Amino acid sequence: MKNDHEKAVEEYAGQLSLSVLQEVKEQLPASISKADLTKVMDTLVAAHGTAKVNPGECVGLVSAQSIGEPGTQMTLNTFHFAGVSEMNVTTGLPRIIEIFDARKDIKTPMMEIFLKEPYHSDIDRLKKFAAKIKETTFGELASEYSLNIFDQVLKVTVNRSLLADYDLSTKDLVKVIKAKVKGFNAESSDDEITFSKSGKTQELKDLYNLKEKIKELKIAGMKGVKQVLPVKRGEEYIVLTSGTNLKDILALPEVDGTRTSTNDIYEIFEVLGVEAAREAIIREVFKVIEAQGLNIDVRHIMLVADIMCATGEVKGVTRYGVVKEKASVLARASFETPIKHLINAALEGEVDHLTSVVENVMINQPVPVGTGLPGLITKMK
Repeated sequence: MKNDHEKAVEEYAGQLSLSVLQEVKEQLPASISKADLTKVMDTLVAAHGTAKVNPGECVGLVSAQSIGEPGTQMTLNTFHFAGVSEMNVTTGLPRIIEIFDARKDIKTPMMEIFLKEPYHSDIDRLKKFAAKIKETTFGELASEYSLNIFDQVLKVTVNRSLLADYDLSTKDLVKVIKAKVKGFNAESSDDEITFSKSGKTQELKDLYNLKEKIKELKIAGMKGVKQVLPVKRGEEYIVLTSGTNLKDILALPEVDGTRTSTNDIYEIFEVLGVEAAREAIIREVFKVIEAQGLNIDVRHIMLVADIMCATGEVKGVTRYGVVKEKASVLARASFETPIKHLINAALEGEVDHLTSVVENVMINQPVPVGTGLPGLITKMK
């Protein structure tokens, strides 16, 4: 019986999209009669027809208005993680502006790292993993610095308990420092590291510079991951990070690469490509909209994401991004910096074919959308 139904549904393959047909197959009750099934399918086809965009519909304008109008009522807040003052996430309007402008350096980059079995259920393993990926600099591990002017040596006292947390010893630290810093001798005792200049005596300034330099040295962890926070999400534990490094994180064996993501669109573009970036734009914008309790149809956001990624790169909706790509001189001039566009167009002898909305409004002609799209010709007797 079920197979007969599936065949009947398959007959509508050209008229409805595959996802709709799939959903119908899953939801159909086995006891439905042939006549009822036909009725259901015909209703679906009719609904699908009314949902389609009419020829000449100005989708861009509708999308702009549909995002812009609720956007004016959005609250301008940044959301703070409870108890962790450094981990605040940009939300609301500032975040939406950040995404649509396709900014390279965003205010609060963060990642959600999902882990594979057994890491996501075992909190001790998870904590170890979180400690392993957090970028640790030498400055965090040192408790005090003393500069002996007379002997020209720099002594650094290391925090023993912190070292134990990161599974490190003072010898490991010396090894890392020796690899990165040239021209100094480093000796280590239990919790002290002594630096002295190799060769002839030198200025004090060099030792002072060395002190500043070693503070920033990366000892362990992933570059860029400033803060880590294990949280429970549903049944499993995940790690939230402040700062992102998607490429290196995805390479780790414990990480579930299919679900791990970052809110930095450019990083997704560079690591996973333009299709992933488009999907990320849609998800990130939708996340903000949902958090604000607005209801904007996802297709409007999809249109904006498509336009931003249509050239194969991520372009912001700014005078340097999408607007710069427009073919029409007048459309570019109407957005920002008009004189510059007009002068450049005059120098190059550009031609404007008046194919879009803005430029036709400027020169007082019917706009080629809606009823202005077809040209009417009268038959002469």
